[in-house]
Amino acid sequence: MCVAALAGVLSAGAQAPASSPVPHAAGTVKAVTGPDLTVTTATGDYTVSVPAAAKILDVAPGSKDLKSATPGQLSDIAVGDKVLVTGTVGDAGTSLTAQRIILMKSAAIADAHAAEAAAWAQGGGGIVKSVNAGTGTIVISSALKTVTIQTAATTIVRRYSGDSVRFDDAVVSTLGAIQPGDQLRVRGTKSADGSSVQADEIVTGSFRNFSGTIASINGTAGTLTLKDLATKKTVTVAVTPNSDVRRIPADAAARVAMRVKGGAAGAPAGAGGGPGGGGDSADAGQRRAGRAGMDLSQMLSRLPTETLGGLKMGEAVMIVATSPAGQSNAATAITLLAGVEPILAASPAGETMTLSPWSMGGGAPDGGGGAPQ
Repeated sequence: MCVAALAGVLSAGAQAPASSPVPHAAGTVKAVTGPDLTVTTATGDYTVSVPAAAKILDVAPGSKDLKSATPGQLSDIAVGDKVLVTGTVGDAGTSLTAQRIILMKSAAIADAHAAEAAAWAQGGGGIVKSVNAGTGTIVISSALKTVTIQTAATTIVRRYSGDSVRFDDAVVSTLGAIQPGDQLRVRGTKSADGSSVQADEIVTGSFRNFSGTIASINGTAGTLTLKDLATKKTVTVAVTPNSDVRRIPADAAARVAMRVKGGAAGAPAGAGGGPGGGGDSADAGQRRAGRAGMDLSQMLSRLPTETLGGLKMGEAVMIVATSPAGQSNAATAITLLAGVEPILAASPAGETMTLSPWSMGGGAPDGGGGAPQ
C-alpha cells in the first residue's frame, strides 16, 4: 500500500516530458552499500547508484503530493524504508542512476499504522441491523448493545469481495451496497456513551460462519466438508493459501468454554446474566457466548498457525468464509479455527458462537496494519 502511495506522490510531482520517459522503480530498501542502494520491487531487485547531486525528499505516510516533503540525504535511508527512485533517461535493465528519491521512512510508516490501527479499534464494529441511505445512518449490533453509525458525504465506504479480507482488496462502495447481516468496521469519533459513531471510514463485507465436525478432507483439492451446526446442511469449504488457519490450545479452549458457561475467573455460573442473576436463562447464555466469541476473535492472531494437512476428520472447527454468488453449499475459508470442541459443547446454540473475519482486538479491519495493509 505504501509503495502505491509513493507512486501516487510521483504522479503528482514534476514529470519529464512524454518524449523523454524517465525510468523509475518503487519498492523497499534491501541494502545500503556506500553510495548504492538495493531496492526490492514487485519485479525484482534494482541496483541504484546515488550521486551527490541526486535529490532526496522525505515524505510522510499519507502524503498526496510533495508539498510537505522535506529535503533529505543518503544517510537518512535505511534498510526497510520505502523509496521511489527516478532514474536517468537512458537507464535500462535493473540498474538506475538516481536523479530523485522519494523516501518514506519505515519508522514513520509503523507509527502511521499504529495510529490508524488504534483509530479502527476505537471505532469498533459489529453486525449490520439496518441501513438508511437517505439519512446516512447504519445501525449495528456490537457485542451486547446497539450502535448507530452516522455517515457524511466525506465518509469513505469500502466493501470486501471475493475471498479476501485484506484492506487493499476492498473496493470503494456505497451505503446502498450494505445489507442487514453484513459485518462492519468503523473508524471515526465515538460518542461518550459509546452509542454512536461519526464515521470517517467504514468497511463492510458479507461473510458466512460455519461450526461443525469435519466429515472429510481432500488435500489434493484443498477442501474439507462439514455439517454446519446452525443450518444442519453439509458444506464444502475451500482452504487456500490466503486462508488464516489457526489451532487453539486445549487449555485456552477450556477457558473460553468456561466463559461461555459463566464460570470464567471463578465467577458463579449465573454471573453473566445481569442484575438479579438470570444466569440460567437462554438469553444469559447467549450473552455469555457473545462475550466469549469476542474473546476468541481478539486472541486469533496470537494463536498457533495450522495447515489443512494438520486437520483431522472428526475434529470440530469454526470457520468464517465467503461464498460464490448463488452457491449456498460451497465456500472459501477466510479464517478457520480448530480445537474448538469444548467451546461448541459449552455454547447454548452452535450458531451463537461465531468468529469475526477480521481481528476485533484492534488494527485495521484486516488486522494487517494501518496504511492499511
